[in-house]
Amino acid sequence: MKKFIKNFLKDKFLVLKVRNRFEPAVQIGQRQLFHHYKELVKKKEPIALKDTGFRVFSQFEEDGILLYIFAVLGMKNKTFVEVGCDDGVNSNSANLYFNFGWRGLFIDGNKQSVKRGVKFFNKYPHNWLYTPKFICEMVTRENINSLISSGEISGEIGLLSIDIDGNDYWIWDAIEVIEPEVVIIETHVEFGMENIVVPYDPTYCYPGKHPIYNGASPVAMQKLGKKKGYRLVGANDLGFNFIFVKNGLAEAFLPEVTVESLLTHPSIKKAVAKFEPIKDWEYLKG
Repeated sequence: MKKFIKNFLKDKFLVLKVRNRFEPAVQIGQRQLFHHYKELVKKKEPIALKDTGFRVFSQFEEDGILLYIFAVLGMKNKTFVEVGCDDGVNSNSANLYFNFGWRGLFIDGNKQSVKRGVKFFNKYPHNWLYTPKFICEMVTRENINSLISSGEISGEIGLLSIDIDGNDYWIWDAIEVIEPEVVIIETHVEFGMENIVVPYDPTYCYPGKHPIYNGASPVAMQKLGKKKGYRLVGANDLGFNFIFVKNGLAEAFLPEVTVESLLTHPSIKKAVAKFEPIKDWEYLKG
């Protein structure tokens, strides 16, 4: 089974160029894989999440991981919110939008990025004839719920993605107006197994006082997920994009994993060394 999936992904997706993203074969191939996963669910034959990754629009292999997760969960709530989307093109939501008919909201504070994103999504309109909404605003704990509400999204949604290179932890903690099934959020593998969070700063702008003095450790992020009713199920290969699923959903196919099991990439050892110069700075416990 693992060999089948790896060969399938290699043939269909891993060599994609930008112009290939909109070819019918890309959508057809993904839908075939989606239904293949659905059949495995019926047969009660789960697959290791780490073996499902591939990239079409996502920055790393999140597109493939999300395809498997939503094949298991079912695409009942085909709505996304992506906070820190840049232009929304190389995002965690674009593949779901273009190839599976999702709708959603992109939020970013960079005017040029948002302008570029609006142009792109208008140039390549969805088959269902609507485009995602973009909001250009610097995100804080104080405004995140009103920003999402202004995008006319509330209640249960499929996906929440947060990547703002700063207050990611504090933003997720503050969100109340939506209840996502799946959350992808960036953590700082540089903090290793420490349970620490950089104090909240509503005026923070990357890189701040130090490029890695922001956000939260993987351990702290897992604890926040537990507090909000989510279990950690996986991450990208590099270990910094943590993936959570709401408790009570498909636990047999998407079991909880440990933080340690996700921090195995060779690059992480070098990343942790970067923490040494700032290890005695101010941190809060997660």
